[in-house]
Amino acid sequence: MAKLTHAPTLGMQQRSERLDFYIRSKLDHLATTTPHRHEYFQIQVNLGGDTVQHIGGAVRPFVRHTLAFILPHRLHVIAHPPEGNFVLINFTQDFLLPQVTCDAMDLEDVSLSDAPELSPFRFQEYLDFVLDGAAFAQVQGLLDAMHALNNPRQLGSGLMLKGCLLQLIGLVCNRYQAELQALAANKAEQRGRRDALKRVTQYIRDHIADPAMTLTDAAAAAFLSPNYLTHLCAKETGSTFSELVSGRRMRLARTHLIHGTESLSHIAQACGFSDEAYFSRRFRKAYGIPPGQFRRQHQEV
Repeated sequence: MAKLTHAPTLGMQQRSERLDFYIRSKLDHLATTTPHRHEYFQIQVNLGGDTVQHIGGAVRPFVRHTLAFILPHRLHVIAHPPEGNFVLINFTQDFLLPQVTCDAMDLEDVSLSDAPELSPFRFQEYLDFVLDGAAFAQVQGLLDAMHALNNPRQLGSGLMLKGCLLQLIGLVCNRYQAELQALAANKAEQRGRRDALKRVTQYIRDHIADPAMTLTDAAAAAFLSPNYLTHLCAKETGSTFSELVSGRRMRLARTHLIHGTESLSHIAQACGFSDEAYFSRRFRKAYGIPPGQFRRQHQEV
């Protein structure tokens, strides 16, 4: 995947004059070819041209007649080949799930019994939703109906559009019922969050000596948005990203002080502090004594 550090987060207003639902084809607008995320839900339907999709930390095939279901704030990109063809549907949480009032970053915690519509979105990183024959003909018919209903909008068009959208999602849920239920039973979305946090933790370990390490860079390395990483850290660890980094640096400093003979300036640099005095102040705040005294006490034991 291309460099992710500055991957944009797109809003509906950047894609459509209508802020609830939008459907377009390749002829209307070329696909975004760089990693990005958006505040809304998205479904992409591949009408022709085999490629792959990058979503979160996964890379999955995206062949002809595949549907991709993308949650809000999920980093992704589908590199459509020049000869390919696709339909893209964007819609807001209020349009699909007006009864669900939680933050979009908490949608993975909503019970699927309360919102079965979320099933393919929750497990896109684990499944390829490929339809063929009569099933895809139904999808094509629903897409045609949505195009016709969306422009121009008339009284009741929004309700009919939502009906078509629910039929499309329901068709996929029905076809992949066994796989979706197995993933839900195994709490695959929780595993996905843990895997994302492991990628963040590994990035911190690998860059612990860099005083310029930022949440934005760590999020990019873990295929997350900065906002989602902030949310994930609080949800899974109860700590901020800065607290995770600081804790790791202090634990590393303890190890150096107890088991090594390096100078304090060397330890400060190895732990991501460009200034020895600042390192000493942070260490004393964490452990109650300066690093030199800590070393003497523990090496005398």
